[in-house]
Amino acid sequence: MIPISRDIVLDESEIEESFVRASGPGGQNVNKLSTAVQLRLDLSHSISLPADVRDRLSRLAGRRLTRDGVLVITAQRYRTQERNRRDALERLVALIRRAVPPPTPRRPTKPSAASKERRLEAKARRAAIKVRRRTLLDE
Repeated sequence: MIPISRDIVLDESEIEESFVRASGPGGQNVNKLSTAVQLRLDLSHSISLPADVRDRLSRLAGRRLTRDGVLVITAQRYRTQERNRRDALERLVALIRRAVPPPTPRRPTKPSAASKERRLEAKARRAAIKVRRRTLLDE
């Protein structure tokens, strides 16, 4: 069990791990060993995560989410399999923690009188610049 927040705990059996060959630094090991790690978490069938957290997580995941609703995190930053494993798990937990708190609702506000005045002054200045340009070209 992986603690996410006070109320949410992720079951390790929901995470699927696979090891693939990494690109980048590693010398001869890069051609021989599978040090890169791919973590897969099936969001659509996850029972550990509440539905609202799953929805926010799928929006946060972006390109890391497959069409089937599987979150894929690839780690190949380090030369050893264990470090990449730890890195991928930390990144997964960090992503889930970002999805836990609900977004704060936007409170509609009105622009202040001073900001309206500044905006109108800036528009007038810009218009004057354009008028001056136009008269120079006409002559």
